[in-house]
Amino acid sequence: MTLKTSAKRAQAIIVSSKFEYEDALEFGIPKDKIHIIPMGIKVNDLDKDKTLTDTLQLLFVGRIARVRRLELLLQAVEKLTIPFHLTIAGGEEKTSSVTRSGYMKELTKLTEKLNLNSKVTFTGRKSQEELKTLYEMADLFVYPSEFENFGQPLIEAGAHGLPLIATPVGVARDIVIEGETGYLTPSNPEAISDRIQLLQDDKLRKQMGVQIKSLIKEKFDWGNIMSQYISLYNSL
Repeated sequence: MTLKTSAKRAQAIIVSSKFEYEDALEFGIPKDKIHIIPMGIKVNDLDKDKTLTDTLQLLFVGRIARVRRLELLLQAVEKLTIPFHLTIAGGEEKTSSVTRSGYMKELTKLTEKLNLNSKVTFTGRKSQEELKTLYEMADLFVYPSEFENFGQPLIEAGAHGLPLIATPVGVARDIVIEGETGYLTPSNPEAISDRIQLLQDDKLRKQMGVQIKSLIKEKFDWGNIMSQYISLYNSL
């Protein structure tokens, strides 16, 4: 009741993605009050040359929680017929008081069961500087989450020129243009694996990387984001 009262009194409601926009409509907020202004990121204009290898470098970054469905990612890479290495960066966190603990232990057991120990690295929590290095070393970014309000790692990956393979959650729906900046995927290992397989082509990955970095700079650079806030404030 308090939230709805506050929303009714507000002159403007800011949401960060199409997903949150739809959520706000369902909450009962009038359409003309809702404004989509996403979170921003600093985009480095300088591209660091990557050393091309025969091993496709896959990356996931985020809190290790059941909602991220990393078991689907492990099952997907087990089906790959190309050389690869998957890096999973993040520490385990519970997203609610009713969520079962022990998810990381389950993932490491599944990794062993699928004979992926030599092909999967769990790094634990990393600093922003360490994450930057991981983004620079990766070839593509995979994000099989069940639910996201936004999904900051997606724009971080895009800002580093990584094509995205993601379920249609949070900001993925705003930045993944099918076949141009990446692929939206259903929530099953076969579909995720198929899309990873499509991106084994170096030339295709490079084309997608250029396009998604350009899109992120255009829509999510902090200068653009702050201009939208100032414009909205001045219009009220």
